[in-house]
Amino acid sequence: MADRADLDFTYSQIDRIFRLSLGELADFSGAKYDGDFSLTLEQAQGRKHEYVAEQIGIDPGRRILDLGCGWGPLLAFIRKRGAVGVGVTLSRAQVRSCRRHGLDVHLRDARDVTGETFGTFDGVASLGAFEHFCSPDDYRAGRQETLYRELFAGVAEVVPEGGRFYLQTMVFGRNMIPLEELDGVDTNAPRDSDAWYLALMGRQFPGSFLPLGKDQIVRCAEPHFCLRSSVSGRLDYIETIRQWRRRFAEPGVRKTLVKLRLLPRWLTSADFRLAFTSGVSANSVCFERELLDHYRLVFERTA
Repeated sequence: MADRADLDFTYSQIDRIFRLSLGELADFSGAKYDGDFSLTLEQAQGRKHEYVAEQIGIDPGRRILDLGCGWGPLLAFIRKRGAVGVGVTLSRAQVRSCRRHGLDVHLRDARDVTGETFGTFDGVASLGAFEHFCSPDDYRAGRQETLYRELFAGVAEVVPEGGRFYLQTMVFGRNMIPLEELDGVDTNAPRDSDAWYLALMGRQFPGSFLPLGKDQIVRCAEPHFCLRSSVSGRLDYIETIRQWRRRFAEPGVRKTLVKLRLLPRWLTSADFRLAFTSGVSANSVCFERELLDHYRLVFERTA
């Protein structure tokens, strides 16, 4: 799994820029347009939250767990619905930001969430965190499916029979290059090649390796969960990324000051330069070429 240092590299170093661009409760997972790209980013993110609420039952008095809660947008939505939300993340900056807004968030590995540590929940959600639950080293060592099975077993421990688990995640797509070639992929690959974009993705999200596809996730959920719903959000994610890029590019005095403070990091770290200032949207291109796909999966706890 991506460790705390990996996630701090991606999320904590430019935490302030995320929040200045997307709001204090920055929602950094794919929105739900359902093909209606006239919606604003906020409207599409709200539609996603309503969809999650319908699927897992975010109602007054219910207790909901958010695995990999980010800056807390779903937790804030849960609170507005009169439910009780608890979140976990490995980004220290995200924990600090969430707690400033009165959200119940803990700096903890999602695999450490058990009935003993957090009690039980009526429903569980994870939006974009599953992508970090396996590292390239885990994959090479043949541990990917074991990690996923352990995660599902842990979630099963905290929800009752019939309880729902909403899982939103990227996976490798139908045009993904052969996995055996990934170890040789680096940013010296020809610019604009599939390998080059995948290498940039690897720099942006160190320590993370995606699920091989939806079927692998469904298989690993058994025998604890059965799949109730599956929807591809690939096109929605492309539009979400387009909106994010526009927001990040918007000028602002405070944003400029933050970028200036990051200048020493930019000068001393080639990985930082490639990850955040490469001038391209690697994830968007990977979705457009179907090197990656994106799913909204709804699981139900079996007997």
